[in-house]
Amino acid sequence: MIDLEAARIRLGRQQILLPDPVPAHPLLDGKREIGRGEYSIVLDKGDGERVYKVCSSPADYFLYTAEDRPSGQHFPIVHADHGIIGRAASGYPLHLIEMEKLYPLDDGSPAAELAKRLIDFYWSACEQWSRLGNDMGRIALYHLTVNPLAMSDSMQQALKALSDFVEAYQVLPDILNTNNLMMRKDGTLVFSDPVFIA
Repeated sequence: MIDLEAARIRLGRQQILLPDPVPAHPLLDGKREIGRGEYSIVLDKGDGERVYKVCSSPADYFLYTAEDRPSGQHFPIVHADHGIIGRAASGYPLHLIEMEKLYPLDDGSPAAELAKRLIDFYWSACEQWSRLGNDMGRIALYHLTVNPLAMSDSMQQALKALSDFVEAYQVLPDILNTNNLMMRKDGTLVFSDPVFIA
């Protein structure tokens, strides 16, 4: 297994957290923050099934709301787009998305093992294509679709859908971070936040 922290540092993707506070909004009042990443804040809706995600990245917003976004069992279910609720320090609008609640990967679970295989294979492809600079991630992801691992058809379709989305929207894949690969209660691996804008 690769050293994920070293890999992210090498790619300039070390842990950076969105500095913005949770915007004031009636749907978010009294809700508990349960996660924070580079471009988003996640709050528990309180029903055990859904979360509110405050997104500052256009890449995330496209992924969750575009009509041609990737869908299927390995992508999050989005229940509602509640619109723009503020502006991030970066200058991007803050969008409020209501989506299914996902969970961190359980060590040793089939989803975690599959995620590790994907990350290792993706990292190996990134190293192979590193001379392409920022495009290496796109090429590495495409490499996963033409040189498939032994995995389910649904996962192969998900990788293809993600690769097509990355190309269509000119965003970059981010599947090196296990926080961007999560699971449902039933153990299904989900690409929860697999893209960013450089």
